[in-house]
Amino acid sequence: MSLVAKYAPDFTAKCVTPDNLFEDFTLSNLRGKYVVLFFYPMDFTFVCPTELVAFDNSIEKFKALNTQLVSVSVDSEYSHYAWKMTDRSKGGIGKLRYPMVADFTKQISRDYGILLDNSVALRGLFIIDKEGVVRHETVNDLPLGRNVEEVLRVLKALQFTEKYGEVCPANWHDGAEGLKPTAVGVADYLNRHGKEA
Repeated sequence: MSLVAKYAPDFTAKCVTPDNLFEDFTLSNLRGKYVVLFFYPMDFTFVCPTELVAFDNSIEKFKALNTQLVSVSVDSEYSHYAWKMTDRSKGGIGKLRYPMVADFTKQISRDYGILLDNSVALRGLFIIDKEGVVRHETVNDLPLGRNVEEVLRVLKALQFTEKYGEVCPANWHDGAEGLKPTAVGVADYLNRHGKEA
């Protein structure tokens, strides 16, 4: 069952902070910011480090959008720490600049509906607005890595609709026109951009 348009399930769990400290992390403490909450299967694997590093490489773009990145897997905080202490040239992830949450009981993954065979989390990603409501979710199978630029595109689209009260048509991108959510607005848009828009 989709969580879109519902409040994101709150949780408190151990995490490894960007400064490599062990702390309690509570999702609802981030109210007032957008959150990209993304799950990955396991530490010390193959696709996962490419995703975690890719998100870290774009962290300034997310910060510019008042957005906090948060990663979650079913590993312990100690496993997260060990992975961060492993150099990227040796399969590690190095110094990530966002919290890594430990879902060791797997309850968070259950609550978000992405626990696979009571084992590991699928690649679930949730964009949560400033009020704590899930506005977008995607779930990939284990071998399919995500596209960080697409996450940024959807996040910008959400913020565009909130700011201007317009909706985003197919293939919308930053700097493109929105669409007025009326029959006249749709007809006008299609007349200007072609029936395939």
